Amino acid sequence: MNRPFFKASVITIAIAVMLTAGCGPQEPPSVKKSRTIAAENIELKKQLAKSNKEIEMLKAQYRKKINEQKEQLQKCLKEKEVLKEKSRQNIRNQVKGVLDTVLEENRKLREQNAKLRAQIEELRI
Repeated sequence: MNRPFFKASVITIAIAVMLTAGCGPQEPPSVKKSRTIAAENIELKKQLAKSNKEIEMLKAQYRKKINEQKEQLQKCLKEKEVLKEKSRQNIRNQVKGVLDTVLEENRKLREQNAKLRAQIEELRI
């Protein structure tokens, strides 16, 4: 036989045996895949727990801010009512002042009218 062909065949068979044997015990691909998935799951659970903590912290902050704003709104509504009542009272006082002035002027005019009528009656006699 041909010596180079024989050598090439032996070398090819030796390489094929070495490649199939590998460097150690081979794990089936499903075990490697399972380990990778498990590691990813652990990492995702850690991230989820961290995110949940952040969410709870933000919820607490927003609850606090909302409560502060509700208190501020109640304070503003009370202040609005007080100012509204003061405004009504001020309007009442102004109307009363004007009304009192008009009534006083009306009274004076009636008195003056009565005096003038009396003078007219005196002059007619």
